[in-house]
Amino acid sequence: MATIVIPIDPINDNLVLKPSIPVKLAYGLGQVGQNGGFDAAVAFIFFFYSAVLGLSGSLVGAALAVGLAADAIVDPVIGSWSDNIKSRHGRRVPLMALAVPLIAISLGLLFSPPAGMSQLGLFAWLAVMSVAVRSAISLFAVPYIALGAELTTDYAERTSVVVYRAFTGICSGVVVTAIGYSIYFADGGLQRPDGYPSFGWSVALLIFVCLSICCLGVRRYAAALPQPEQAPEKMLRRLPGEVKEIFSNRSFRLLFLSAVIIYMAAGANASLNSHAFVYVWRIESEKIQFISYAFLAGILLGVVVAPTLQKIMEKKNVVIFGFLLLVANWLVLQGAMLAGFYHPLGDAALIPMQCNSFVAGIGFGFILVAYPSMMADAADEHELLFGRRREGLYFAGLGFANKAATGLGVMVAGVALDIIRFPSGIGQAASATLPEAMQFRLVMIWGPVPAAIAIISLTILSAYGITRARHKQIAADLGRGVPQN
Repeated sequence: MATIVIPIDPINDNLVLKPSIPVKLAYGLGQVGQNGGFDAAVAFIFFFYSAVLGLSGSLVGAALAVGLAADAIVDPVIGSWSDNIKSRHGRRVPLMALAVPLIAISLGLLFSPPAGMSQLGLFAWLAVMSVAVRSAISLFAVPYIALGAELTTDYAERTSVVVYRAFTGICSGVVVTAIGYSIYFADGGLQRPDGYPSFGWSVALLIFVCLSICCLGVRRYAAALPQPEQAPEKMLRRLPGEVKEIFSNRSFRLLFLSAVIIYMAAGANASLNSHAFVYVWRIESEKIQFISYAFLAGILLGVVVAPTLQKIMEKKNVVIFGFLLLVANWLVLQGAMLAGFYHPLGDAALIPMQCNSFVAGIGFGFILVAYPSMMADAADEHELLFGRRREGLYFAGLGFANKAATGLGVMVAGVALDIIRFPSGIGQAASATLPEAMQFRLVMIWGPVPAAIAIISLTILSAYGITRARHKQIAADLGRGVPQN
């Protein structure tokens, strides 16, 4: 077996980790589990269980919130576990490989509730499967994202790694969306319940293949990375202290809180997309995919442009710019409709919604690239402050925040639907028309409410203080030097 060589900076005589393009390509495939499974596929779940199967919005939100509560326990455990593994395959890959079949099986079952279940039975099935999917995703995603921070120690190269990951995630989102709308929901649209199980198992197979290739492609490079000594205490004894330690870092607290809030806002908005497109803007189900493609194209542009922006501005400012684009997406067309100025219907609404989603995608692309890179910088600061690497726990926090998009966000959306008295089970009536007052309330909770939540996140993030100059000083204090570009 060939040996992986880690290059040394000839000027500073320090370790300079720069993975090859094949390694970054293989690593990027791991994002299919998140974007293809958790974002694109699970985006159909809220509509499926509430509008098609008739489970109340609050119960759907509560069931998915159970999974979020499990994340709060599972994510830090997995983060600490992966931080302290020492094996011939490295710290991260063993857990990633273990998670692959679990993700595929639990995702398929999430889309396949047994026929004829009562409301209580549907709630229990959704809650259990939500916990299973989230736990399996965490088992892969927490060490996977932490590995991304370890692949390179360079401030700029970290953004490059994130770009590979984000680009692959975008492509997987396109593929999964196309599979759904063009194959399983083409005839009968989103209202057809028998299309969901086949869709879920198809996505599960795609995820299994891509994540397996990821593990095989990065295992040699990951095995050659430095492996810190394991903590002597047992996990359950050391974990509370480790969690307290990472929250002692102000940079982590600001990133974590702002991420939880912005992803919650994005999750609430995304959960209501299908409701708004079908019942307010009267867009045919098979055409909704083109709005999704515009969003993904915007993300792609944002991901490509973000590294260039980071050369002329700080990472924090790139994220803030992304926040503002999201807020604009949630206010412009919605505000025009609420004010009675502009309310296109059917095909006339398609292009305006595509433009709106494209702008939102650009903003989200900025966030996808800059947030993980900022978290990796904060992990470096943590090592300087406390003397230990905590990438696993740091990215467990970011992963938890990301999955809040389908936990807290869906719960907010579900409760909001019940507050406005949205009719349950309306999804199977393809020609159903909502009263204008109901449409008004639906648009309010779809746009302005998430925008208000996003403003809170932006305010918190504005206090984050790791700049390019600060990170350069951190690297120097850690004795790594700064690689010459």
